[in-house]
Amino acid sequence: MMALAKKTAILLIGWSFIALGIVGLFLPILQGILFLLIGLLILSKESKMARDLLHRLQKRYPAQYQKMHEFNERVKKRFWGIVKP
Repeated sequence: MMALAKKTAILLIGWSFIALGIVGLFLPILQGILFLLIGLLILSKESKMARDLLHRLQKRYPAQYQKMHEFNERVKKRFWGIVKP
């Protein structure tokens, strides 16, 4: 039961970031690519297709990927206390 709830939460949060990214592509205030990358990062935990797409986008947008990676590390450190060596 917990596994299903965790998977559902990951999918919901990931798709929410994807939606923000799509909106951000059309609005100058939001950084659409960054939100898309964050959404793909979250979805990549559950989907091979998202992992493959994230890897291709990493090559195409290295600066945005780096920002997304730094954001991900800050979130892990702040909320879960996880720090990569």
